[in-house]
This record gives sequence, C-alpha cells and structure tokens, in this order.
Amino acid sequence: MPVGSELHKKGAEMRRKLMGDAAVEAASKGVYSDPVMQKFIEVATETVFGALWTRPGLDLKTRALLCVVSDTCMGREPELELHLRMALRQGWTEDELIEVMLHLSGYIGVPIIRESMQVASRIFKEFRAAGES
Repeated sequence: MPVGSELHKKGAEMRRKLMGDAAVEAASKGVYSDPVMQKFIEVATETVFGALWTRPGLDLKTRALLCVVSDTCMGREPELELHLRMALRQGWTEDELIEVMLHLSGYIGVPIIRESMQVASRIFKEFRAAGES
C-alpha cells in the first residue's frame, strides 16, 4: 500500500500515539532520514502499526508488553529500548517491567536478563529525566 493509503494513515496515527510526537520527529530526522530506512518505515507504518497494532482483541498496554518480552527473549537491545519507552507510555511501571524480566530469567537465562535490565535501567532514567512519566 502506498504512503497516503488508509492503512498507512492509520499506522502513522498509531505510531505517534505509541511513541509520542517528539520520538517520531527525532527518528524522522535521524535514522529514517536515510532513503533506505525511509522505505523500511513506510512498510512498517502500514504493516506493523497500521495492521497489527490496530487489530481488535488486545489492548495497547498488552501489545506493548508483548514487544518487551519478545525483545528481551531475543536480545534485541535497540528494539527493547524503543518498546520499553512504549510500555512506559502505555502505563506499565518500572517495577512491573523489571518483574517481567526477572520472571523471564527462569526461562531464557540470567545473562540475557542482566543485559536487558541494564538497558531498562538506562531507559527508565532517560524517561524520567525527559518527564515522560
């Protein structure tokens, strides 16, 4: 679907809702200013934000937590940073997110949880400092 399609518009609105205007603008001026990455975000806006995040059946808070769990399990630190911010914006507390990670340690291992919690610690500090809570 081309930029400007209904699905793309719906996805762009959802992306701003999840990430906030400042984060979307910063990404547009940063990583997504590159022509190759512009193509990526166009597709992700339609398929991920427009089609998946807007589906019925799960609320946004639950979807945000699923992303945190997935990123943690796969050791995807850049995505974990993004999704931790989304989860905080959707109402998860730092304590709840830490508890989720601690619980996962029994299933995916302590070393990857240690790394994920280091990411979380940094993101939580940045989130508080930006006054986004």
